[in-house]
Amino acid sequence: MERTVELISRVVFGVASLALMAMSLALVVYGAIEVAGSIGTQWDHASSTLLAAIGYVVIAMAVFDVAKYFIEEEVIRGREMRNAAEARRSLTKFISTISIAVFIEGLVIVFRVSRDNVAEMIYPTSLLLTAILIVVGLGVYQRLSAEVERTVNDKKRS
Repeated sequence: MERTVELISRVVFGVASLALMAMSLALVVYGAIEVAGSIGTQWDHASSTLLAAIGYVVIAMAVFDVAKYFIEEEVIRGREMRNAAEARRSLTKFISTISIAVFIEGLVIVFRVSRDNVAEMIYPTSLLLTAILIVVGLGVYQRLSAEVERTVNDKKRS
């Protein structure tokens, strides 16, 4: 019974991950079509389209990386982590990708909003602050988990 649930779980994660990958590719294609369609229009419209396309690609990369993470961790390897250091590296890679996407999206929105209405800068600024908090939180997690690993390893040697 447990093996059946594990197999079903892996299949569901695999199908969902492939769907996410397909959607991220569609988002990149959509952004490219939008940019191609803006060629020959006013520069102001084309620049807005380029900024939107950058946002689409950034989001698509983050979604693709999430899907890849699920395939690597849930489909191929299953739920077991070989050791704490490996789990820390895997989570660090995942959170780093998300924080980079949030930073880039925040910058894209800053450029877009700052041209039209500076009063609306609160959202992109809060997005950038959130990205900073993600990185700080990741640093705290790294520091604490590395200390725990050292303590555990020292106790094993004793």
